[in-house]
Amino acid sequence: MIARLAVRNLVYQPWRSALLLLGYGLGVGVMIVLLAIGEALLSQARDEKLVGGGSITVLPEGLDVEVMKTGGVGGLYFSIDQARFVYRQLLAAPRFADVVAAAAPQVEGKLLYLRPARAGGAEYAVRATGEIPSRTAGVGAAAPLALGAWTDDDGDRAWMTPSPRELYGEVDHFHHTPTDVENRESWGEWHYFNVLSHDHRRWAFISFILGGDVPNGRWGAQVLVSVREQGGRTRKFSTIAEPRDIAFSTTSPDLAVGDSRVTLLDDGRYAVRARTREEGGSAELTLDLIVTPAPRAYFPGAALASGAFTSGYAVAALRADATGTLCVSGRCERYDGAQAYHDHNWGVWRGVTWEWGAARAGALTILYGRVQPPDSLASVPPFFLFVVDSLGFRAHFRPREIRYDDARTIVVGGRAVRVPARAVMAAVRGDDTLRLELDVEDAIGTDTRVTGDVGTVKADERGDQSAARALARPYFIQMKGIARVRGRIGGAVVAGEGTGFFETYR
Repeated sequence: MIARLAVRNLVYQPWRSALLLLGYGLGVGVMIVLLAIGEALLSQARDEKLVGGGSITVLPEGLDVEVMKTGGVGGLYFSIDQARFVYRQLLAAPRFADVVAAAAPQVEGKLLYLRPARAGGAEYAVRATGEIPSRTAGVGAAAPLALGAWTDDDGDRAWMTPSPRELYGEVDHFHHTPTDVENRESWGEWHYFNVLSHDHRRWAFISFILGGDVPNGRWGAQVLVSVREQGGRTRKFSTIAEPRDIAFSTTSPDLAVGDSRVTLLDDGRYAVRARTREEGGSAELTLDLIVTPAPRAYFPGAALASGAFTSGYAVAALRADATGTLCVSGRCERYDGAQAYHDHNWGVWRGVTWEWGAARAGALTILYGRVQPPDSLASVPPFFLFVVDSLGFRAHFRPREIRYDDARTIVVGGRAVRVPARAVMAAVRGDDTLRLELDVEDAIGTDTRVTGDVGTVKADERGDQSAARALARPYFIQMKGIARVRGRIGGAVVAGEGTGFFETYR
């Protein structure tokens, strides 16, 4: 009877019946798909190859979970940038020791190409997995061994807990001029140090600069020291060296320029020694300093590329102390644990400007900056604002601007130039906020269109390399002043005040 009624209804209203059947079929199909997705998610949650052990999996930003599991083409080039820094300063750092029991870096299903040692052998595409045995075991994901032992080697140890020499060699080494870079003559790379007297009234900027097509073309080096007394004059001392008198390392910070040199000691301290003469005078400067970086207070480095522009920057000693002497014609100033700083820069700098600052603010140390290549005039990149304390990395912000009050006037090359007297930068990231206020106590300027030679290129105190500048803001301004910070990071109120150095262009 039911079958007869169904047939007659179908014949009597065929379109309505077809529509009802279609809707019913779609409903059943959607239910099947949802159940399948739920089953897949449950299976993935239980998949140790996906989870990798532990309670939380940290993935590269933007990576689809299914891509990671299947090893699809979209996952070939994913990686976690600065993975060593993330591991050492976040996942396995003292700051989170009470909440993180173990952390394990892992590479799963990475595409590699295997080439036999013999010439003419075939090339094979392989998928490789990389792990650190002790760390993987620590998160409960160690694979069972059928035979032999699987233990950490020296490479594993250096990745997790490098010695001071290994750490600073990783962050702070020199480069050859890349073969594919344009304007090879404008390539520059330098060590930069600053040191501040105990009364905060005198300071020195120290640069060891390589410039040109290093090491196969025309290139050279310069040692440049600027000595300044607040409100007084600046004395500049420099020495230029030819390639035969230069030695540098692509695996460590070690650099020798004639009688002057930077040497990384085994315990992570820097020995900085220089002998140079005053520009336009006969006075001789000798410098003999030991610069001691504070533990965990470093910026691991970043590289930017835009067309023909390449720029790299790392800070090996964001917070440091200096001990030693700086002597001018026999009159010496003694430093004993004086405030100091050290960074390393490399790249092509023709037409490039930047904003930069580094300061102590009580227990905090602040680093901010922005590099603007010549092809970015229509778009202004954001700043980075990097904060560390005694436990290392504390926070990172991306503020859009710094607001200057150009209420100070200085004379550069006989011309009056308006420069900042104050500046303010405010940043927000999630629930974290930070406000940085700068009060400028002293400022000096350099006309970047009139500089000294380094081999076949040019340099100023900060190591800026440029054979011919045509900048809308050609005056390079170096400032010293007081930095004040206040805000909230990780739910805790932070505040501090201290001295720092800052740079901009006018």
